[in-house]
Amino acid sequence: MYYSSGNYEAFARPRKPVSVDKKNAWFIGAGLAALAGAAFLIRDGHMAGSRITILERLMLPGGALDGIKQPEKGFVIRGGREMEDHFECLWDLFRSIPSLEVEGASVLDEFYWLNKDDPNYSLQRATVNRGQDAHTDGLFNLTGKAQSELITIFLASPREMENKRIDEVLGEDLLRSNFWLYWRTMFAFEEWHSALEMKLYLHRFIHHIGGLPDFRALKFTKYNQYESLVLPLCNWLAKQGVVFQFGVEVNDVDFEIRPGYKQATRINYQRDGVSGGIDLCADDLVFVTIGSLTENSDAGDHHTPAKIYEGPAPAWDLWRRIATKSTAFGRPDVFGGDIHATKWESATITTLDARIPNYIRKIAKRDPFSGKVVTGGIVTVKDSSWLLSWTVNRQPHFKHQPRDQIVVWLYSLFVDKPGDFVKKPMQNCTGAEITQEWLYHLGVPVADIPQLAETGAKTVPVMMPYVTSLFMPRQAGDRPDIIPQGAANFAFIGQFAESAERDCVFTTEYSVRTAMEAAYTLLNIERGVPQVFNSTYDVRKIFAAIARICDGKEVQVEPEFLRKLLLKTVEATELRGLLDEHLLISN
Repeated sequence: MYYSSGNYEAFARPRKPVSVDKKNAWFIGAGLAALAGAAFLIRDGHMAGSRITILERLMLPGGALDGIKQPEKGFVIRGGREMEDHFECLWDLFRSIPSLEVEGASVLDEFYWLNKDDPNYSLQRATVNRGQDAHTDGLFNLTGKAQSELITIFLASPREMENKRIDEVLGEDLLRSNFWLYWRTMFAFEEWHSALEMKLYLHRFIHHIGGLPDFRALKFTKYNQYESLVLPLCNWLAKQGVVFQFGVEVNDVDFEIRPGYKQATRINYQRDGVSGGIDLCADDLVFVTIGSLTENSDAGDHHTPAKIYEGPAPAWDLWRRIATKSTAFGRPDVFGGDIHATKWESATITTLDARIPNYIRKIAKRDPFSGKVVTGGIVTVKDSSWLLSWTVNRQPHFKHQPRDQIVVWLYSLFVDKPGDFVKKPMQNCTGAEITQEWLYHLGVPVADIPQLAETGAKTVPVMMPYVTSLFMPRQAGDRPDIIPQGAANFAFIGQFAESAERDCVFTTEYSVRTAMEAAYTLLNIERGVPQVFNSTYDVRKIFAAIARICDGKEVQVEPEFLRKLLLKTVEATELRGLLDEHLLISN
């Protein structure tokens, strides 16, 4: 496996690998990484779909990419997916998956046309005082000290950031800024999360720094992620003959391990309470999804809070058993060992009363029933004690959603703090109580809130104990390599496998990238895996980001002789042109 960029490799069709017809592939888990890996084996590895089996504990595929209507409870989306132009592996995959809605088009075509015709951007990023504009006004409000801290973390080596918390490298000036408000609510970072992950995000999305205040950089699917991404992918895989086995809980994988060599030899599982297993030979390829962001999620309902499950977690326990067999298999408890540091809660609100959309319209400044972009990303309630954010994507958000209803997604980072209206932590609230808190921050008259929340909406809260586990402070070796050293027939995939590229987690791109690297390596596919977009090495993108971080003000270079020396050094160069273009340093 190697990395590449450019059209030459992007459009090339790899030849059929030697001996692929003798191989079988087994995927543990049916999340996006596994589905993508199966697709790459078929499309680029020329493997017959009938030789691929996907084992899944749950009764449906998709992992964290969900979207469903539960009987009695209502519509449920545990999270949303923010995407951008340069998810190179994701779009490489979906260019080959037929759309379920547009004849003759791929999922990528459908997505591309949608976002061309209806580009995303927010008209009100944050509110205060019960629905009033917070007037962040696109500014970051970073002091000179805070700007310096951002540049320091950007320039630091990855090793310098290992095992450090964000609040150990960034001070109060930055953590009180609009920049941090935009950043933490968009990406779900907490102060105690990984400084290394913060650094990786800065590098990965340096070209989108200017888009943080209004989400112009983001693109969204037409419907929820399950119907827009998972269903067409699964439909294509099924037509290729891929075998899906649901209700199968894999609880361990056996390995033969000797110096310089590691081979998976058996998959052990439980199905309907009966133990079973699959004996493996060297020609059996095994792709193991390790860890899970949505493990032990619990959905409450309009009158019942969601529960926090701290007991057995099958996906994490599988990784723990595997990790005991080799230090090369990672350290799962670094990520999944403290759910009070990794939890947050979301809620799906379905409006039933025609009065509620009027409040949404006032804040979004768009018609929520237009079928086009509504909020353009999350609206953060800046003065919410829960640090509550909510979003309305294009409606309908579900294909079979009644046309007079709006589906809203809401989440909070501080789930254990009392609310501003209900005076209870979100984690203890019913769906109706969460709706009350939201309506309060929309500006609904206080006297109307209880009854409107009770009868005017149906809300499903979801507690996710491990949802930010991938952001916990870490060091090299905590995440296993996708292909551990000496591995002959197996790979680790998903958000907790270590790509050799400098990509970052909590994205659909990372799941697909790990699957692509795994499939291309184990089958020796003769085509390059796309590199991460190289904006971090583009001085134009860096200067543009600096200009935005400074809110359009000049960079202060002191003492004066140093500023003059710098200007003299770059005189009549491309760099001077860039400095002038972005108004960074004047004569």
